[in-house]
Amino acid sequence: MKTKKIIYWISTGLLSAMMLLSAGMYFFNTEQIKAAFEAYNYPTYLIYPLAIAKLLGVVAILTRKSATLKEWAYAGFLFDFVLAAVAHNVAGDGGEINAVVAIVLLLTSYFLQKSVFTK
Repeated sequence: MKTKKIIYWISTGLLSAMMLLSAGMYFFNTEQIKAAFEAYNYPTYLIYPLAIAKLLGVVAILTRKSATLKEWAYAGFLFDFVLAAVAHNVAGDGGEINAVVAIVLLLTSYFLQKSVFTK
């Protein structure tokens, strides 16, 4: 049980760090993110709402105050990572590796939190 808890916190911490760094880039490196969104034919008006959603998702997962919000955060992150993997794969820029790593961390965190915190 202790091993599961350690793995949960490592995967959740890494996942949270990835999301916080991503949201930070969206806020503070907006021109580079706009160029990337335009290269993938995504509308650039999504940048700030996505950054805010990433921050709120991290808060929902780490605080564990509402089971419903936590489930929605995990689902939203999964959609984000799958769509990012597809977009990077179609663009052929090699960025899908980061999305796959994020999916592995997300699934590890999600399934372990079910066994670690459900008793």
